[in-house]
Amino acid sequence: MGSFRISVSKDYLTFAAAHFITFRGHACESLHGHNYRVAIVIEGAIDPECHFVVDFAILKRIVRSRVDLLDHRVLLPANNPKLAFRQANEMTYVEYLGTQTYQFPTRDCAILPIPNTTAEMLAEWFATQVRDELAVAGGKIALLEIEVEESAGQSATYSERLA
Repeated sequence: MGSFRISVSKDYLTFAAAHFITFRGHACESLHGHNYRVAIVIEGAIDPECHFVVDFAILKRIVRSRVDLLDHRVLLPANNPKLAFRQANEMTYVEYLGTQTYQFPTRDCAILPIPNTTAEMLAEWFATQVRDELAVAGGKIALLEIEVEESAGQSATYSERLA
């Protein structure tokens, strides 16, 4: 028996964001930004009534809502042990190993439950978001794959078998 695979990669599934990555040891890169692009691949069974794997409209709405959360924000990894966060007077302060402090307007921050703001961790975060929301919508997915591209030709993909 065959299988079905759908994919979505739209111009509006992009976001511009700033970030920095902490490296092994005591290294932290400079704050910089990317114009990210998100693409999704899903494999699964055909719904016997609707004859599709997942409704494209629902999938695009889910991904677009997450892209919008990150657009024009500073991406910050809440689960990074090298960083300490403090908020006061509508500002977010991020301290790196007690040696460097960043200060951002809180409204401009997207604090994510990830250990680092790498393309790999962003791809996994998107996959978790899509998987959980599609489960609520009743989608039966066998494979979920999310690609996050930082710049043309430079991306990371997270894949998860669900069935």
